[in-house]
Amino acid sequence: MKSVLAVAVAAGALWAMPITPAAAQGDPYRWCAEFGGGNDGGSSNCYFITRAQCEATVAGVGGFCRHNQFYTGPETAYGNDDAPPRRVEKKRTTR
Repeated sequence: MKSVLAVAVAAGALWAMPITPAAAQGDPYRWCAEFGGGNDGGSSNCYFITRAQCEATVAGVGGFCRHNQFYTGPETAYGNDDAPPRRVEKKRTTR
């Protein structure tokens, strides 16, 4: 009798839990590499977080990089460059 009561309490607890739909994750990949094209069709690879990653992939094999039209992540204040401007260290002078 105790096991039946335990199962009933567990089922009631699960039934009372709020169920929320899963939120869709945004596309984290900002850059796409485009290969080929023309009459041959071509292909694309949209799994690059930075432009440098994309350019390293198309270097030597041909193609170009473009913004991923499905990217839904945060925008950066750096334009097409994905890294902040370099901080230049000032030379220290001794007094």
